[in-house]
Amino acid sequence: MSDWLDEIKWDADGLVPAIAQDAGSGRVLMFAWMNRESLRLSAEEGRAVYWSRSRGKLWRKGEESGHVQRIKEMRLDCDADVVLLSIEQVGGIACHTGRESCFYRRFEDGRWIEADAVLKNPDEIYA
Repeated sequence: MSDWLDEIKWDADGLVPAIAQDAGSGRVLMFAWMNRESLRLSAEEGRAVYWSRSRGKLWRKGEESGHVQRIKEMRLDCDADVVLLSIEQVGGIACHTGRESCFYRRFEDGRWIEADAVLKNPDEIYA
């Protein structure tokens, strides 16, 4: 039997895109990258663990903010090159800006507008 991680088409850097979607509302909350270890740990721990390219290390979502993502289901797309996490977002905030979703800007009349309110000041989240 092959390792389930071998079925994934990892990019040249050993990463796969991961989309976090709210299990209840269906709203896309964020996008991040995963490597083999972070995806394996996510499956084992039942919480989202990503690979931070900027920091060059594993990133357990919510380790600083408390905004943990509890995984309800993991899916792999038809090309085996994108992971979809159906999650419960603890605290209702996924974005480091203090918003529900990282996708808070909407294109309108030729420009990007901030369509979602800040739920909590980032300065209060990250001390």
